[in-house]
Amino acid sequence: MSCINTPARRLAAYAVFGAALAPCLSSATDGYFSTGYGIRSRGMAGASIALPLDATAAANNPAGMVWVDRRWDASLELFAPYRHYTIDGAPSGMGGFFPGTVYSGENFFVMPTFGMNFPQKDGSAIGVTLDGNGGMNTTWPSDANGGYGTFGAGKTGVNLEQAFLAVSYSRKFDERSSWGASVIYGFQRFQAKGLQGFNPSSSNISNNGVDTSQGFGFKVGVQSEIRPGLTVGAVYSPKMKMERFDKYSDLFADHGNFDIPENYGVGLAYRPNDRSVLAFDVKQINYSDVTSVGNPGASSYPLGDPNGPGFGWKDMTVYKLGYQWQARPDLQLRAGVSYGRQPIRSTDVLFNILAPGVQEWHFTGGFTKTLKDGGEFSMAVVYSPSKTVSGPNPMDPAQTIKLSMHQYELEFGYSKKF
Repeated sequence: MSCINTPARRLAAYAVFGAALAPCLSSATDGYFSTGYGIRSRGMAGASIALPLDATAAANNPAGMVWVDRRWDASLELFAPYRHYTIDGAPSGMGGFFPGTVYSGENFFVMPTFGMNFPQKDGSAIGVTLDGNGGMNTTWPSDANGGYGTFGAGKTGVNLEQAFLAVSYSRKFDERSSWGASVIYGFQRFQAKGLQGFNPSSSNISNNGVDTSQGFGFKVGVQSEIRPGLTVGAVYSPKMKMERFDKYSDLFADHGNFDIPENYGVGLAYRPNDRSVLAFDVKQINYSDVTSVGNPGASSYPLGDPNGPGFGWKDMTVYKLGYQWQARPDLQLRAGVSYGRQPIRSTDVLFNILAPGVQEWHFTGGFTKTLKDGGEFSMAVVYSPSKTVSGPNPMDPAQTIKLSMHQYELEFGYSKKF
């Protein structure tokens, strides 16, 4: 057998492939984390900490990879977030906006996800996954705010994209329990336009093109079938330290800091019979530990300072419920719902015009069809209904700012055992 077919060589080749795709990734729902990672998980609203479904399982809990076949899974997601803000009330001072509703442009994004799993002869498994976050993306037109642009400097907006390439190892404790760990490489891209008005004397706040940062982190998890048909799982990922965005060091708190927040969760999977499985997860995302995200917008410190203004996001606790039914030997159907109280305080709506991550409810569905060639075709859909968060304009309290968004997602995937 040629060495080019060894798992190590395949992992290395995929790492190059993943790095090339990284700038394409973005998604949003749980703040700026995805509802679920992997097309099957997403069809169940992300409820998969105790339910490994395919070769992307490590993104949800690396302990699950040892229960997955030798296979690869790839999917392509079409993501459509529709965002707008509304200004109510006539301006009474210098900090006021022209009243009206403004809609963000660029509402369609394409995102790939990929995973491979390599069971080993000793009963362990090695896997690789590529997934991403994002959603802090807006493009407000130059004719907004009476023709001056949202913040008085023409076309305005930000774009944050995060991609994660993880190599995972999992092993069984016994025939019912397992543990797993992932080493994660993180890559970020960020760009901001039209924000000069926040600090006209700074050259590191806006219109500096794309900046990038990278860093490393890890994720650990366990899984156990505590009684026939009932499995529990838990996963933990500490805050991932990332390089600063130097080109935007006077925009983000702590001189361009934008770490990946600590997140963890627990899950249950219950199989009442051979054809059905019900999964329930609780996930925690600690946005407040990242200064640029968690610092309140109403700060007496300047932008870029360690105590400077941020988006004021609260921590999120997200509840996920999913169901999978083996309708026929060649067909699985899925449905799910998730809820997490949105992270934006009413006092921080001004800065969050740039990133209105206000979604709370998500309703999902999907299926997997086994094909004649042995491959599997999957589809998932996600709908997040409109949510609005309102608060006073801190620069002109006579006005009210309303942030609104709703989302659609459609994902197609193909899987193959090898």
